[in-house]
Amino acid sequence: MIALSKKGSCSSQLCLALCAFGLALLGGLSRAVPMDDQDYYLQEISNRDHYYSFPYPGEEYFPFTEQPGEEGTIRAAEPEEHPGFKPSRKELKPKKSSKKGKSIPETPPDCPPLGLETLKITDFQLHASTAKRYGLGAHRGRLNIQAGVNENDFYDGAWCAGRNDPFQWIEVDARRLTKFTGVITQGRNSLWSSNWVTSYRVLVSNDSHAWTAVRNESGDVIFEGNSEKEIPVLNMLPVPLVARYIRINPRSWFEEGSICMRLEILGCPLPDPNNYYHRRNEMTTTDNLDFKHHNYKEMRQLMKTVNKMCPNITRIYNIGKSHQGLKLYAVEISDNPGEHEVGEPEFRYIAGAHGNEVLGRELILLLMQFMCQEYLAGNPRIVHLIEETRIHLLPSVNPDGYDKAYKAGSELGGWSLGRWTQDGIDINNNFPDLNSLLWESEDQKKSKRKVPNHHIPIPDWYLSENATVAVETRAIIAWMEKIPFVLGGNLQGGELVVAYPYDMVRSLWKTQDYTPTPDDHVFRWLAYSYASTHRLMTDARRRACHTEDFQKEDGTVNGASWHTVAGSINDFSYLHTNCFELSIYVGCDKYPHESELPEEWENNRESLIVFMEQVHRGIKGIVKDVHGRGIPNAIISVEGVNHDIRTGSDGDYWRLLNPGEYVVSAKAEGYTTATKTCEVGYDMGATRCDFTISKTNLARIKEIMRKFGKQPMSLSLRRLRQRARQWRQRR
Repeated sequence: MIALSKKGSCSSQLCLALCAFGLALLGGLSRAVPMDDQDYYLQEISNRDHYYSFPYPGEEYFPFTEQPGEEGTIRAAEPEEHPGFKPSRKELKPKKSSKKGKSIPETPPDCPPLGLETLKITDFQLHASTAKRYGLGAHRGRLNIQAGVNENDFYDGAWCAGRNDPFQWIEVDARRLTKFTGVITQGRNSLWSSNWVTSYRVLVSNDSHAWTAVRNESGDVIFEGNSEKEIPVLNMLPVPLVARYIRINPRSWFEEGSICMRLEILGCPLPDPNNYYHRRNEMTTTDNLDFKHHNYKEMRQLMKTVNKMCPNITRIYNIGKSHQGLKLYAVEISDNPGEHEVGEPEFRYIAGAHGNEVLGRELILLLMQFMCQEYLAGNPRIVHLIEETRIHLLPSVNPDGYDKAYKAGSELGGWSLGRWTQDGIDINNNFPDLNSLLWESEDQKKSKRKVPNHHIPIPDWYLSENATVAVETRAIIAWMEKIPFVLGGNLQGGELVVAYPYDMVRSLWKTQDYTPTPDDHVFRWLAYSYASTHRLMTDARRRACHTEDFQKEDGTVNGASWHTVAGSINDFSYLHTNCFELSIYVGCDKYPHESELPEEWENNRESLIVFMEQVHRGIKGIVKDVHGRGIPNAIISVEGVNHDIRTGSDGDYWRLLNPGEYVVSAKAEGYTTATKTCEVGYDMGATRCDFTISKTNLARIKEIMRKFGKQPMSLSLRRLRQRARQWRQRR
C-alpha cells in the first residue's frame, strides 16, 4: 500500500509538471503572436487537441514524426511505415501511358463535396497553421462564403494565413476514413482587396501528424490555383487517396496580395459502422422521388410524367417565354385543373428567378411528384389540400440563367454565374417600384394625385417598350394579374431564412431599417410557419451561412431590415394584387450537389406543405347584389388595417388574417357599404364572411335613365342653368 501511494504520488507530481510545462509553452506561443491574434491562435491550438489526441476505436495512434526537410517542408511519410494509412487499389496500379509517352491519370470517381459550403463540415473540423485574425480564420475558408459589408469584422470572406510563407496550411478533418478525389479553390471574397493562391500542394494523413503529399513520377504534385478571386478552380487528384485528414499547403500566391483561400474537398466517406458521429448525422428519406438535377428537357419530361400519373388533378401550361425563347412551364394541381372554382383560394410557388439558385427549382419538382404520389395513395392531408386549393408550381422563372449554371456544374459556377437573365437583368428586383408612389402620396396629403393603399396601378413609363424590363418579368406580371392568387412563396438560395415585406426602406438615408407593412403581424406569422417547421432554420445551434445570424427572429427577417431593394416581387405583389408573397431562402448552398437533394427535401418537405395550408387562414366569402349575382372588384376593408383587397370576377375574396375579431366592410362603386364583425379562430380553415350590398339611389336613377335613353343631369349643371334663368329675368 505504501509503495502504491508513493508511486501514485510520483505520477501526480509528473502530471503537474507536464501541465505546468504545457501552460508555459502556450504562454510562449501567445507572446510570439500579435495581441489581436492571441485569443484566436490559442483557440486554434486548443481546438485541435480535442480531435487528434485520442484515436477513434479501430484506429491506430502514431506519435508525432513529421520533420522539416531541407526547405522546411513537411516530409512525406511512406505508407508502409504507417499501417493506419490505407492507399486505394488505384494508387498501387501503374499509370497508363499515352502514345507520346506522357502519363495519363485514370478517370477519378464521382465523389461529392464533403460539405464545407453546405456546413456539413463544422467549424471544429477546420484548422489552419495561422490566421490574420478571427474573421479570417480557418472556419471562414468555405467555398462561396461571402464577406460582410464592413470588413475587419468577424465575418470576412476567406481563410487568410497570418504570414506569407510556404509553410502555411489549412486542414480538414473528415472524422472518418474518406477517399479524397479533388479540391476546389477560390480566393478571398472582398470589395477592397485582391487575395488568392496561385499554386498549392495537397497532403493527407490518418492521424494529423504524419503526412503524405500527393506525388507523381516527378515528385510532389504542385496544383495550379486561381488567377482571380471568385471563379472556382477544380483540381482532381492523380489517383484517389484514402485518409482521414487532408491539408492544403499554398506554395505561391498573387504577388500584390496574400495567402487567402476558400475551398471545398471532394471525397467519398468509407463505411464505418463503429463511427457513432457519422451514424448520428446520417439523413435518409423514404420518399421514392427523382433526386437529381434536371436540365430544361428533363424538367419538361418530369412534368409530363407527373401529369400522366395524375391526369385528373394536374395540368401543364406556360406563362410566356424567356429571352432565348424557352417556355416558362408551370404545373397546376387541383381537383378541377384549368378552372377557377368560386370560393377556392389560389396558391403559387415559384423558383429560379436567379438561375443559379437551383435548390428551389428541384424542391418544386420534388413537391409535384410527392403530391401526385400521396394523392394516389389516399393521404388525407394531401387530398384535402388539393381538393380545397388551386396550386400553381413554376419551377424555373429564369431557364436561360439556369442553363449557364447547369453547364458549369454544382460547385464550379461560383456565387453569381447564371444569376441574371440572358440580357443581364435581376428578375427578383425588376418589378415596378410602387412603394415610392404610395409613400409620396401618404406624405403629401394635399397632393392632387391620390394613390390607393392597394391595387396600385403600374406607372406608364414601366409599360413602355424602352423600359428595362425582362420578358420573364412581364410574363410573371401578366400571370399575377390573370389569376387571383392569395398567397405565394418564391424560393431562393444562398441563405437559410424567410424574408417578408416590405423589402424597401422608407427613409432615403438608410440602407437597413425595419419597414413593416400594415399586415406585418400576418406576414410574421406566415414567415414563422415555414421557418419553425424547417429542420434547421430555427435551430439555435446551427452556424450562420455567411454573415447574418437570423436566430433572434426565429429564422425570419423583414426584408428592408436585411438590405433594401426597390422593385421586389414581394412588395409589388402586395401593392398591386391581393397576393401576400414571401421570399424563402432554402439553403446556404445555392447549387448543392445531387447527393444532397434527399436531405434538403427532408429539411423542407413539411415546411412546403405547412406554408401552402396557410392560404386557408383568415376570412373568405362572396360579395353579392340583392339578386345573388357576384360583384367583381368590390373593396374589402378591415378596420385598423390600412390595406384593402378586392373581389375576383365572380365576387369571391380571401383575406389573410391572424386569429381575432375584426370589423370588415365591403363596398363597390354604385353600391352601399355593408359592415359586419367576423371572427377568425385558431383552427385551420378560413371563416366564412359573405356580404350582400344594394345599389345606391343615385346608381338606381342612372340605371333607369340609361334604360330609357336619357341621362340624369348633374347637380352642378342644373344650378348653373337655374342661375342663368334668374339673371335673365332680372334684366
